[in-house]
Amino acid sequence: MNKVIVLGSINMDMVMETDRLPKVGETLLGQSIDYYVGGKGANQAVAAARVGAKVSLIGKIGDDTFGSKVYKHLKQEKIDVSGVTSEKNIFTGVASIFKLKEDNAIVVLPGANMLLQDIETNLTENVKSDDILLTQLEIPIETVQKGLSLAKAKGAVTILNPAPYDEKVIDMLPVVDIITPNETEFEGLLGYSITDEGQFEKEMLNWSRTHKTQLIVTRGGDGISYTTENEVITIPAKEVTVVDTTGAGDTFNGILAACLAKEMTVSEAIQLAGKGATLSVTKLGAQTGMPTLEDIDLF
Repeated sequence: MNKVIVLGSINMDMVMETDRLPKVGETLLGQSIDYYVGGKGANQAVAAARVGAKVSLIGKIGDDTFGSKVYKHLKQEKIDVSGVTSEKNIFTGVASIFKLKEDNAIVVLPGANMLLQDIETNLTENVKSDDILLTQLEIPIETVQKGLSLAKAKGAVTILNPAPYDEKVIDMLPVVDIITPNETEFEGLLGYSITDEGQFEKEMLNWSRTHKTQLIVTRGGDGISYTTENEVITIPAKEVTVVDTTGAGDTFNGILAACLAKEMTVSEAIQLAGKGATLSVTKLGAQTGMPTLEDIDLF
């Protein structure tokens, strides 16, 4: 079986429920706090593993209590963590997520994630032709570029989830087979905003043709739009009761990579990943709601 190699961030998420954010100098009493393993890299690796993919994760944690808990959790998810290294004198990445009634507000402290640099040996030895490399932008941009280039040279399929958006993404496109922005990140790729739906699809098609990269835009409640050679296809999202949107994009990307590793077509992979992402928002926590194939079939 082809495998999924995820190069990316690893965090401990602290989800605090509160009615609103405090003003400067103000103290509020919240309702609850929960701890979840997070970070886009870890999230996407778990999502891929949950649907049966063989997954390896390359990342960095701190030599602290959170790091130990994260490492143990990832092993329990049947992820190969031989590429996850621990760094002394630095904390494991932390995300403080304020869960509000209308949406989430998030503060991320990258910690050890920003020290992830030495990846050449791991990728050179472990990536094979037809494997899938999935990466994001919560680690040093130079490491992302290096990972994409090494994987592409080995014949792997490369997927870039350009979040959080960085303008240097444009320089990476020659070694990116598939790019998966949300609507805001796609506007970042374009360099300007779009207000008209018809214009949105036209811009998607023109962009994809110009850059020779498969474009898939995740659009929340509006579904998923992706380009083919001659058109843009939009798959509507099913209506569900939304509990927590944290991790929905990561769920989509992880399942997409897993499906492509199983040699599904891009269209088949997008449809299954979209259903998984929709299902994931019905539970609290980025990874808690990540479904198995059985969950998706029942859904």
